Amino acid sequence: MRNAFVDRLLDLAREDSRIMLLTGDLGFGVLEKFSETIPEQFINCGVAEQNMTAVASGLALEGKIPFTYSIGNFPTLRCLEQIRNDIAYHDLPVKIVCIGGGFSYGQLGMSHHATEDLSIMRSIPGMSVYAPCSKEQAACLTSYIINKPGPCYFRLDKAEGSKRVELSNCIFEKVDLIEEGSDLTILATGSIIKEAESAYRMLTKDSISCDLLAVHSIKPIDRVRIIESIKKTRRVVTVEEHSINGGLGSIIAEICSDECLELTSFKRIGLNDVFSSVVGDQKFLRECYSIDAESIYTAAKLLT
Repeated sequence: MRNAFVDRLLDLAREDSRIMLLTGDLGFGVLEKFSETIPEQFINCGVAEQNMTAVASGLALEGKIPFTYSIGNFPTLRCLEQIRNDIAYHDLPVKIVCIGGGFSYGQLGMSHHATEDLSIMRSIPGMSVYAPCSKEQAACLTSYIINKPGPCYFRLDKAEGSKRVELSNCIFEKVDLIEEGSDLTILATGSIIKEAESAYRMLTKDSISCDLLAVHSIKPIDRVRIIESIKKTRRVVTVEEHSINGGLGSIIAEICSDECLELTSFKRIGLNDVFSSVVGDQKFLRECYSIDAESIYTAAKLLT
């Protein structure tokens, strides 16, 4: 996803001098082509994410479209006050890019695990929040958010994501129906959709029919199609590489409550109310915290 984003942004920036890429002294081996091709549209702000965010705000006030880029929690939690007060309060078109959603940087420990970001960023007024589910979707969403008014949070993953969510069927801010069924609705966001796809195949072998929905737009969210699926199945499983507090599962629960939907069962799969203190690669941590395919399959089967 990371390379798909950077490649698309470079193509766009070559044609639009308003586009600026700011990094907090990160992205070596990834951003060099951008910085060497159009150096006048690239700024390395150093290890100073709060300052980077303030610089982006100033550029936006001068008519630029700045992208701030860093890993894990650094472009969000470290500079949350600047995002809230400088960017969002003034409704500036700054695009905040996190590379390393969830456990992407698992070996670096809890400080680099982005597991509360969706909850926090969606709570900021006027902030759009996206978590693409495939590299193709990451590329087409990059094009989309260039002209999206106001601030955006763009949560990327080092992993490739789904091969089923393609550019051809990417409808902006609408969920992607990957599989269709009648017994259960499974909703997933980000690259962990691959685990949900594996769980879907296991459930199919048990003759359990599922709607499998890929949710790339967290805010705004496609309420209409989600409600349609849940009304049909009345059983819901949400999957996210994120805390269960305030993320996708909470959003779906809010929708069900707002619409007074009658449910038979509801299960949120994500990081429980704990810090991810274990260190390891993404695959290992998904297994450790029970958000891998086998865990999704087991939890979903218990609901049917």
